[in-house]
Amino acid sequence: MKKIVALAGSNSKESINKKLVIYTSQMLDGHEVIQVNLNDFELPIYGVDYESERGIPAQVRELSKVIEMADGFVISLAEHNGSYSAVFKNIIDWLSRINTEFWNQKPMLLMATSPGTRGGATVLQSALGSFPFLGADIIESFTLPSFYQTFSDGRIVDHSFREEHENKVASFLQAIK
Repeated sequence: MKKIVALAGSNSKESINKKLVIYTSQMLDGHEVIQVNLNDFELPIYGVDYESERGIPAQVRELSKVIEMADGFVISLAEHNGSYSAVFKNIIDWLSRINTEFWNQKPMLLMATSPGTRGGATVLQSALGSFPFLGADIIESFTLPSFYQTFSDGRIVDHSFREEHENKVASFLQAIK
């Protein structure tokens, strides 16, 4: 049984990206899914001065251990003004201080969704460009546009997006075998 870390790059209690991650996690039968909630990691904003004066917070070391033991990742990124949410960017800044390639070359299914018609495509493109430098082995990427029209009752209701998502999940599962 492989360990898959699943997280949404958001700290919203009603995160639509978290809903997409939970839906996707239900498709990972036969694997241990470790849901990471960014609200469990209240961290100071990363800064060189903070790090040199106080070191790396214990919560960052905790999260780093969870990521280190993973065999794969399912991540859905929230898009704030065309980029990562502040909480997610802060977490990756801290994690990179422990290990610059903290994703450890493990397979990743990278997703994004938003209420808009681009579905978080801008943040997804950013991550596709930068995550490999942080050690990500991105197997598949998926964007779900118009979340409130394409996702309902805990699942993707649009047939074409559901089929695309299922195929990408299957490809990711094949990679973590």
